[in-house]
Amino acid sequence: MSKLKKDYINNQSVEFSIEVDLFAIARNKGPSRWILAHILHGSNKIYISIVFITTIIAAILSSSIMIVVGETINSFIMGNNESLIFYSIIILILGICTPLIRICNFMLREVLAQRIERDTRKEFYLNLLGKSQSFHDQQKIGDLMARTTNDVRMLNYLVSPALSLIIESFTSLIVPIIFIFAFYQTQLVLIPMFFIVSFLIALRDYTKKIGPATEKMRMSFGEMNIVLNESLSGIILIKSTVQEALEKHKYLSTIKKYRNAYIEQGRIQAKYIPILLLAIMNTLGLAHSIILFLQGNFNVGQIIGYLGLLSQFRFSTFISFFVFSIIKLAGVSAKRLLETMDKKTEIDENLEGITKDIIGNVRFENVTFNYPGYNNTILHNISFEIKSGQTLAIVGTTGSGKTTLTKLISRLYDVSDGKILIDNIDIRKYTLKSLRSQISHIEQDIFLFSNKIIDNISFGQASSLEDIINVAKFAQAHEFISSLAEGYQSEIGERGVQLSGGERQRIAIARAFLTNPRVLILDD
Repeated sequence: MSKLKKDYINNQSVEFSIEVDLFAIARNKGPSRWILAHILHGSNKIYISIVFITTIIAAILSSSIMIVVGETINSFIMGNNESLIFYSIIILILGICTPLIRICNFMLREVLAQRIERDTRKEFYLNLLGKSQSFHDQQKIGDLMARTTNDVRMLNYLVSPALSLIIESFTSLIVPIIFIFAFYQTQLVLIPMFFIVSFLIALRDYTKKIGPATEKMRMSFGEMNIVLNESLSGIILIKSTVQEALEKHKYLSTIKKYRNAYIEQGRIQAKYIPILLLAIMNTLGLAHSIILFLQGNFNVGQIIGYLGLLSQFRFSTFISFFVFSIIKLAGVSAKRLLETMDKKTEIDENLEGITKDIIGNVRFENVTFNYPGYNNTILHNISFEIKSGQTLAIVGTTGSGKTTLTKLISRLYDVSDGKILIDNIDIRKYTLKSLRSQISHIEQDIFLFSNKIIDNISFGQASSLEDIINVAKFAQAHEFISSLAEGYQSEIGERGVQLSGGERQRIAIARAFLTNPRVLILDD
């Protein structure tokens, strides 16, 4: 077994691995290392390298234009037509090359962003599929949906535009300083250097303040989705009990919390000091260059070029609060995604376990069970045996643990004490895939996918139409399916809402029969 595979198994954040998790190790090192692992994964390194290089080149060309514009003005004032034509051609070339490079940069960063979003979405989805039943019992679907959609999307925005813009932002601070050193008097660098130091201090203070506000906003968004999801899922109950007004109040309450969190973030952004610092720098820079001009140490073209270089700081100043807001949002989103993915599972899929076909002899030996995280015992010291081919009916009052008992057989939960054996082998010694693929479970609350009848019956087992019709007949579903306009190709709506309860149950039974299970569990 490969080291990567072993690391994935030892991580124990999932009970069932569909494929090797390439980012399991990075997740353990925190959000920043995890994001970096995605950015540098595979050929992404090539994309980010080109984005980095083209961003720097674009910043250099933009600053170069300012120098050339200054020289062009000097040539115009002095009436030097040859130099004027030469510098005009240079400006034209730079003016064409700069946007072309930016277009290339934009295209590559978008490709990189989409690749990272795709990989992150896949990683999160596979992680959710692999989580244990006890994990899903404790989750709120609305919050999971918010994480799956919006939080993953924020990692896209982190790369495009945030990552590219932050590279360009800092390049736009450094390159003009270098150009001022290279082409103008050294003293002219003092004012922009003071601005950069003040800018970085203010930016650090801004990021500290914006972080908590951003996290609060993301949490409020998750709460809003939870209420929305529960309202839509329970719409029948809401209407039958005339509770629309109550649900409206609950949803409006979460909307207000989200609005207030957004306003709080806006207040912090409104107090962004570097914009004021930029105005002060430009004013002082103009005054300084005019003084040098009056002293005869500076010409008009140099003033224009110098002020043009100072104008390059404008991009960094105005874009930084937007970019760092995205970075904080992405950081919070990454933290929320890792918070979900890194939750440990109590069930081990036992990849090196037994994979043989089972006969179907089931035995409970002194089984005791309580749900993970809860102390109250649901099942206590249960023992019985069912031979292959036998049928056993388990009866009891509501809440006595009948459904829980059936879920223990396929290891949706693990026993707290005692053991369950199939064919005299502890079920924990089988691989999860081998065990569950040979057990069919028809639950009280039948779940059907928003798909065609034929796809619902064949779910989990690729089969011919003839086999599907045979099991449908055996489950007494063929007659009503045939009466539908499109027969087995009929769409049944979300969760099978277009079918009656009995029809949904018969389709579920047909689906169970198609897998030819060694153990069939009917929970009614």
